Amino acid sequence: MNHAEPPRDVPSAARAHGAGRRPTSHDVALAAGVSQPTVSRALRGAPSVAEPTRRRVLEAAERMGYVPSERGRSLATRRSGRIGVVVEDLGNPFYFELLDALHDQLERSDIRMVVLTPARGDPERLERLVDGSTDGVVLTTTLLDSELPRRLLDRGFPFVLLNRIVDDVAADSCSAANVEGAARLAAELVAHGHRSIGAILGPSTTSTGRDREIGLRRALATHGLAARAESTRRGPFAYDTGHRAIRELLALPSPPTAVFCANDVIAIGALNGARAAGARVPRDLSIVGFDDIAMASWEVFELTTARQDLQAMCRTATDLLLARIADPDRPPRRHVVPAEVVHRATLGPAPG
Repeated sequence: MNHAEPPRDVPSAARAHGAGRRPTSHDVALAAGVSQPTVSRALRGAPSVAEPTRRRVLEAAERMGYVPSERGRSLATRRSGRIGVVVEDLGNPFYFELLDALHDQLERSDIRMVVLTPARGDPERLERLVDGSTDGVVLTTTLLDSELPRRLLDRGFPFVLLNRIVDDVAADSCSAANVEGAARLAAELVAHGHRSIGAILGPSTTSTGRDREIGLRRALATHGLAARAESTRRGPFAYDTGHRAIRELLALPSPPTAVFCANDVIAIGALNGARAAGARVPRDLSIVGFDDIAMASWEVFELTTARQDLQAMCRTATDLLLARIADPDRPPRRHVVPAEVVHRATLGPAPG
């Protein structure tokens, strides 16, 4: 390791790169009194570089206004330093929060995030993902029958499934405990005395929609109850789904006293629709959601829901993807993060 003292005449070292020319890593090496590879390792934060040496390199780089070349780094490492994130539902605020959490985790690893919003069914989508502009991708809105993860697997391109799973694809994934979280919400409804429980479910083409329905029905069955067909509606994970469905449920001859919603956006639509129809929540009707997006805690909603720990999910997904990039042959891992019930103001005792 080179422990040479830095040149005393630092300005002259800085002048070596010439007026008007951008300084190079060689110029920084001269100014710091180290080799050019040491500069590269120091700027990457490599543990093999002693702290005093790293500090000299950083100080020299800052004095000279040196900016590492991403292109040069890419050529040297054969990596772009970028991760793509595929998301196709930016109308859902859940995904903005997920992207924010994922950005934080990637930034900690000095990786840039590129958001990709290809149209579903786009035949050129695969080629754009594997064109070398990213080192791997995070898939966040994958359907159960999606071919994309299968094709990425065939190409040997690193990816991780986040928030969604695909049953028959042997891939890294991280999702919430959707079955258990929905079952806990159902148990809370029963514990509050509700026996007529309706449901506004999400798309059965998604693992989140399917698994939350499974958890709800399984928990109700343990108490001798069921989400009856006439009290069940289904639609996209969207505000309009909840707003329209709740008015239909309230118009039934025997409306439910509580409604399970497959996500918070549906639940907020249901909550507003119920209030517009004159129902008092939770005195006349209890409503629960799933996800615990930021809006769920707003005073105007105060929604009881099941919380997904997005920071933990994104941290795990990032670790899985970086490990996959480093070791393409490692066995796939599937992680499930617990979902906990958050009690707020939209769940109350059954009326009467």
